[in-house]
Amino acid sequence: MEEHNHQLPLLPPTTGHHEEQQEEVSIIKRTWIESNKIWKIAGPSIFSRLSLYSLAVITQSFAGHLDDTDLAAISIATTVITSITFGFLLGMASALETLCGQAYGAKQYHMLGIYLQRSWVVLLIGSVLLLPLFIFATPILKLTGQPVEVAELAGTVAIWLIPMHMSFVFQFSLVRFLQCQLKTAVIGWVSGLALVLHLVVNWFFVYKYEFGVVGAAIMLDVSWWVSVLGLFVYVVFGGCRESWNGLSMQAFSGLWEFFKLSAASSVMLALESFYYRVLVIVAGSLGNTEIDIDALSICITSYGWEIMIPYGFLAATGVRVANELGAGNAKGAIFATKISLLTSILIGLFFCAIIVAFPDKLAMIFTSNTTVISMVNELSVLLSLTVLFSCIQPVFTGVALGCGWQSQVAIVNLGSYYVIGVPLGVILEKFLGFGIKGLWAGMLGGTVVQTLILAIITIRCDWNKQAKEAYSRVVNRAISS
Repeated sequence: MEEHNHQLPLLPPTTGHHEEQQEEVSIIKRTWIESNKIWKIAGPSIFSRLSLYSLAVITQSFAGHLDDTDLAAISIATTVITSITFGFLLGMASALETLCGQAYGAKQYHMLGIYLQRSWVVLLIGSVLLLPLFIFATPILKLTGQPVEVAELAGTVAIWLIPMHMSFVFQFSLVRFLQCQLKTAVIGWVSGLALVLHLVVNWFFVYKYEFGVVGAAIMLDVSWWVSVLGLFVYVVFGGCRESWNGLSMQAFSGLWEFFKLSAASSVMLALESFYYRVLVIVAGSLGNTEIDIDALSICITSYGWEIMIPYGFLAATGVRVANELGAGNAKGAIFATKISLLTSILIGLFFCAIIVAFPDKLAMIFTSNTTVISMVNELSVLLSLTVLFSCIQPVFTGVALGCGWQSQVAIVNLGSYYVIGVPLGVILEKFLGFGIKGLWAGMLGGTVVQTLILAIITIRCDWNKQAKEAYSRVVNRAISS
């Protein structure tokens, strides 16, 4: 145990004098300061997510110049197989937003490095358990009805994507470790560098020298590991002097507690990220026309790009709430939530207006088929409402991360999405004859229910109690370490 841990205060240092000082500051100045803090996290997070999301898109684009089978194989491997492991490992890493965020707020900086190493241990175990998805990708894809040639090639690609899968362990953890300390500029720079490098090497090796689909997969591995190494070098070689004190055996203590929080985080975010992917799968299984599926896919793809922005606010809200609760500052946590929610709603309204005003232009990015464009126009209102609620709901999920409510929210997500949303959509589509719009409307209903429940939980929260408990937990963990 380190010597400075003996003198830890037992009560939050910010609950009295700090809150009185905050009340003396004008609301406009407080809003400006808090907005800057939120955007400092959300901005690089959005850019990083878009950059890393684009890596697979670039790979698919270059693979498309090789062969139709190659394109199908790389698309299945990157958008189906790796997206499953991506969702689970990203969720597991999100436990760091609670633990590191609260520790940083309580000024227990040395604990951040220990939590980071615990995260590596837990995520490494999780990544190994997920390896059968890659190793047995070919028989799994054959069982789902994929053509034999595509399934076999996708299985080969999946094997070569295992290094990328293993990079998630470190990339996701390092990003959250840095976000909680507001060291976010490096995340944006490293992600941008990986994106540019990926574009160059794909043009050189895949397009010009035709290394084939395996070469495309290897380039994807390289680009992800470049982002990992960039962040790792920054952390280890002086970028985090207070929070990184080298490797420690303490990383292997308290693993069960860390695992439980990571597992809850994984389930919570995985249920959420897979929800609207289920929409396309269910639509296909219910016998909708190819036009319906094409239009729906265009809408979901557009939604997939836009959701990166609310996810940035999810990260920002989680970090800011955790920081303030760790510091024992209940009012600061409430204020951070309000500013993040207001900002995200305004962004949601902006995108809603664009979708409703120019639905045909949106569809024309992906297709020139007038029938599909017409169907996208019909779905534009549902898409706009989905975008709006998807800008509100991540803020409440961020609050859950900041407070450590992952287990409760996982139950809410399961009930709202898969007990209410999906069955309601199927009833509206299949039994009441509303078609693809009924299916989507039902699933949107699940999102509305989830958002309302999380809003009620947040409103009824005893923030002073949360602040005291968070500060006490951080102090006790620091003492026991």
